[in-house]
Amino acid sequence: MYTYAKPDTLIAAALAPLDWTRAVSLVVAFSLLTALAAQIVIPIGPVPATAQTFAVLLTGALLGSRLGAMAMIVYLIEGASGLPFFYGGSSGIAHLLGPTGGYLIAFPAAAFITGAFAEHGWDKRFLTAAASMAIGSVVIMLSGWVWFALITNTSLSVVFQTTVLKLIPGDIVKILLAAAALPSGWALLRRKASQKPESD
Repeated sequence: MYTYAKPDTLIAAALAPLDWTRAVSLVVAFSLLTALAAQIVIPIGPVPATAQTFAVLLTGALLGSRLGAMAMIVYLIEGASGLPFFYGGSSGIAHLLGPTGGYLIAFPAAAFITGAFAEHGWDKRFLTAAASMAIGSVVIMLSGWVWFALITNTSLSVVFQTTVLKLIPGDIVKILLAAAALPSGWALLRRKASQKPESD
């Protein structure tokens, strides 16, 4: 049977063999998870804090580089096409290209990078999982920071103080939560595998 991905991420290992049908289902499911996370909004300034970063990084770590990036691309297409999937139920190309669009367009890259680290075993330990997600988060932050400054014609230093600086504490919490879940998931998977009776 042709499998879409090697079992080197948590989801791929749990659902192996990961064929085309399962892969497509996972891409759609995680795009919807990201849309749901976008509705958890904390207004802290020009750029609100949402649970999106948590969903993006977890998607990459669980699905791997290719499927994680695909899930984020599907999410952006869904939101840009008019579905109320961006934060606060917003949607459309105008929102995607607006002041906060830099954060959104970085989602596929962040998921790909986090997924690539996961495929090399970084998701099996808390510290390396947190490091990989921190790198993915930095990609999102940098893109959003520069994009916001360009669109609003505001200096980078001002944008950093009014947006990025306020988002960092929440991102740290989201990274720690996501990073803690991954090694626990692998441990549970190994425990279940060890409990399976050996075939004759």
